[in-house]
Amino acid sequence: MSAIGKNTIDKSTASGDEIGKKRVGLTDTTLRDAHQSLLAARMRTDDMLPVAEIMDEVGFHSVEMWGGAPVDACLRYLNEDPWQRVRKLRRAFKKTRLQMVLRGQALTGYRIFADDVVDEFVKKAVGNGIDIIRVYDALNDVRNMERAISATSKEGAHVQGTIAYTISPFHDIDCYLDTTKKLKDVGVDSLCIKDMAGILTPMVAFNLISKIKESVSLPLQLHSHCTCGFAPMNYWTGIEAGASVIDTAVSSLAFGASQPAAETMVAVLQGTPYDTGINLPSLSALTSHFKAVRGKYREYDQASADVDINALNYQIPGGMITNLLYQLREQMFSDHLAEVLQEVLKIREELGYPPLVTPISQMVGAQAVTNVMMGGRYKVISKEVRNYIKGLYGSPPGPVDENLTTKIMGDEKPLSIRPADLLEPELEKARLETKGLTQQEEDLLSYLLFPQIALEFFWRRANQGIEVLKDK
Repeated sequence: MSAIGKNTIDKSTASGDEIGKKRVGLTDTTLRDAHQSLLAARMRTDDMLPVAEIMDEVGFHSVEMWGGAPVDACLRYLNEDPWQRVRKLRRAFKKTRLQMVLRGQALTGYRIFADDVVDEFVKKAVGNGIDIIRVYDALNDVRNMERAISATSKEGAHVQGTIAYTISPFHDIDCYLDTTKKLKDVGVDSLCIKDMAGILTPMVAFNLISKIKESVSLPLQLHSHCTCGFAPMNYWTGIEAGASVIDTAVSSLAFGASQPAAETMVAVLQGTPYDTGINLPSLSALTSHFKAVRGKYREYDQASADVDINALNYQIPGGMITNLLYQLREQMFSDHLAEVLQEVLKIREELGYPPLVTPISQMVGAQAVTNVMMGGRYKVISKEVRNYIKGLYGSPPGPVDENLTTKIMGDEKPLSIRPADLLEPELEKARLETKGLTQQEEDLLSYLLFPQIALEFFWRRANQGIEVLKDK
């Protein structure tokens, strides 16, 4: 149970209803999506804690501080236990709801997991201090979201059903309306439009949100990135259409591939019916702190603050852009970025126009790099792409290229059932595999998510004397 307590935060409160019919809430993303988008998810917990109590006093609707790539980065790059991050921040945030993003049945990993793993992960996330779980699926396949949604409700936390926004011949307003109705039917408490690539435009935002609000009586939150420069305008038109909460970041980690600045939106909304109630001076200490923190991670700071209107074509989300640039530089291949982005377009079309959001974005990006580096298309096909075409990630929005399907499947047909229905329970097997290596129950989940990376971390922890904080 969180420090605030799932018994003291009513679900309607967490949804944005407390903001009222007009007043708008801000979810701060500085501790999660902002640094994932600008600094390749490299920010350490120790760079968050010094201002956590200050953030707690600002009056944010919630603080997004976990889920997504930072869970992987903690273990892989930072020599940190991601579960410790939740506990430490929960101790610091006495008033503000803590929020995470969850990739549906893929959790914070890159494959579909069995239902028993989903149940246990959600139980531990809420138990360690998470109040709101934003659940999405990379294909908007609600079947891949149902278990996480029901598990979150069972644990008493607020569950937010999410639409991954993209542009394709198979994605229109009717498509998104159908998804929102399905999400309502499976019991979400609120909705979110996740514009991960920053390609949503202001009038589309207005029309889409207006239609959703007409058809589904749930609070709606808008998440966008500044990649194309549209996000602040999207927020204004989205609010006018009925969005009650928007995602922002402290200005020193805003814009570019990140979210709009909290300061900007607070100032824009002041004196309007949508006033956030946040005082601008309360953000100044945070701005100064994270400006200094950003300087510490300059080697990962690949994202330009310039507007990149080409994102309308390649539709790569902010976090993926930063990581892709870093990986290409590491391989001395950064001068081929334009070719890789063009290959992303081709692969996305061949795979049936999936939204480019984790784990699909990584899959497509990695295959694009391979195709370009190999000097020929699909000379090597990743296991992930093979599994996608087999239907192991869910149902693609459009038809997959026939030649590619035949190359991988032969005469077989892709699966049509929920992918997790094929999986046996995984927890007990993992428990046997990690016997004597774990120090807390959450280690089992870290191992399931990232087996080799987690084992290496367990070894370092045991040999370097890293303390396990077990109480929030």
